[in-house]
Amino acid sequence: MKELILGGVRSGKSALAERLALESGLPVTYVATARPGEDEEMHARIRHHRERRPSDWALVESGADLAAILARHARPGHCLLVDCLTLWLTHLLWDEDAQTCAREQEDFLAVLPRLPGRVIMVSNETSMGIVPLGELTRRFCDDAGRLHQAVAARADRVVLTVAGLPHVLKGEPL
Repeated sequence: MKELILGGVRSGKSALAERLALESGLPVTYVATARPGEDEEMHARIRHHRERRPSDWALVESGADLAAILARHARPGHCLLVDCLTLWLTHLLWDEDAQTCAREQEDFLAVLPRLPGRVIMVSNETSMGIVPLGELTRRFCDDAGRLHQAVAARADRVVLTVAGLPHVLKGEPL
């Protein structure tokens, strides 16, 4: 089963994904895409997520090669929780050239339907209005929108979280 959990900042998307992973009863590998760098606020966010997770969940930190990491860790009777696709996309856009960025997204979308086990992906819904900032911001919003559409097409269930309330857009109710 492939699930996409979308929402805005502090919408409850990660908490919902973590709850679904826990309720699955499967062993869980948490695939983290955040990189703290020198940003103290990001360090605090990562700490918060780490403290909230069960201690028996495995942790894998992803770079640009998300497709390869998922292919390596997915297996029947196991749950992968990817948090989050938009941070992964941000790092791709920021750190990689356009060809690598496009190739990594294509690789991810190609491997997704073939992954065994359960895969829960978290992502930020962005650009629900005008995006007036520079080219990189507009490119990010465009790429995130296209990525979400492509992942949603491949997912069994898509959920939008708003104010902590999940709204199933596709698939079985929660």
